[in-house]
Amino acid sequence: KREMIKDVLEEVGLEGFEKKKVYQCSGGEQQRIAIARLLLKPCDLVLCDEPTGSLDIDNKHIIFDLLRKLKAQGKSVVVVTHDQDLVEIADAVLDLDEINNPQEDI
Repeated sequence: KREMIKDVLEEVGLEGFEKKKVYQCSGGEQQRIAIARLLLKPCDLVLCDEPTGSLDIDNKHIIFDLLRKLKAQGKSVVVVTHDQDLVEIADAVLDLDEINNPQEDI
């Protein structure tokens, strides 16, 4: 089990973090730890609420890659976000503004 944890932390770019407390980590590191946990758990559905919120561009792209990896594992990934860059990698987009304010034909 420890070897699996070590491997997945390396996979998300956090090698050597096995004993580090989550509250000691940056926002980007915390997001990657959360995704590392998902990579270890058997699940079919992943729900993400603003996974790239307040991250720098480098951490944002790491999160994009990790979300792609979850999808490649066969997991369904549902993301709620304001990040238009994340929309670019989505298979489908549901815009709540369009649902709440439908355009009427005049």
